[in-house]
Amino acid sequence: MKEATGELNITVITVVAIAAIAAFFYAFIWPSIKNNLNRQTLCSAAYNCGATTNGTMACKALDKDGKETSVNCSPQDTSVKGT
Repeated sequence: MKEATGELNITVITVVAIAAIAAFFYAFIWPSIKNNLNRQTLCSAAYNCGATTNGTMACKALDKDGKETSVNCSPQDTSVKGT
């Protein structure tokens, strides 16, 4: 019986640890990944770009709803078209 209780305790600890890691990922890491993916998607379809003082390019792009939005793109992005 003691062996079964010990295995149950380890299982509970493992499940709690996995849940904590998943919560950390979704609370802190995933938003950054999602924002970068969204920005890269917008930069790939950017138009009307102009250089800014901080080295980025201020561009216009259409979001997923078809509305025009402003996005700052890196000049190294080969799909970004200049003015």
